[in-house]
Amino acid sequence: MKTSVTTLDAGKAGEIELIDDIFGLEPRPDLIHRMVRYQTLKRMAGTHHAQDRSEVAVTGKKMYKQKGTGGARHGDKSAPQFRGGGKAFGPKPRSHAIGMTKKARALALRHALSAKAKAGEIVILDKASSAEGKTGTLKSQFAKLAWSNALIIDGAELEPTFARAARNIPNIDVLPIQGINVYDILRRKKLVLTKAAVAALEARFK
Repeated sequence: MKTSVTTLDAGKAGEIELIDDIFGLEPRPDLIHRMVRYQTLKRMAGTHHAQDRSEVAVTGKKMYKQKGTGGARHGDKSAPQFRGGGKAFGPKPRSHAIGMTKKARALALRHALSAKAKAGEIVILDKASSAEGKTGTLKSQFAKLAWSNALIIDGAELEPTFARAARNIPNIDVLPIQGINVYDILRRKKLVLTKAAVAALEARFK
């Protein structure tokens, strides 16, 4: 699949061939959904905690005598039905992560890239560089390209001036190729790949 290469000045920089094994698959929503759940559940802190009846600070003395009250029999005030008592089956610190094989995760990434390509939301950029390193200049260049909501993926290393200029622009994310992931691809409207990023993806999935 051939696609044109653009520059930050909205100019043409030739064409590039995108491999069908990465960008030409028929997207599987079920696999992409599994991967998004895998990512979001893995990053949940899981630090929520509620005190049970063994942890609340109340007296352990028996509330009243066992017999003769005409009411229910109770031991101490830490029981869940009493105000100030412990919570029954409350949340405890745990990991929310679910399992997903490495092969399935790699396949999900390829399907996410294919989904963007099928929707016409992939842009190939010649190189992500900024001579001035100014946010205003970069913002005006993005406006010409109609990039108001985009994820930009560069090669193994980001150019410091470009990354610094882009980090203050709302709804624009910049990541090295090592950080590419399904969740970030889907949360932005446009996926911008530099030629270095495309080469790295081809080498990764070869």
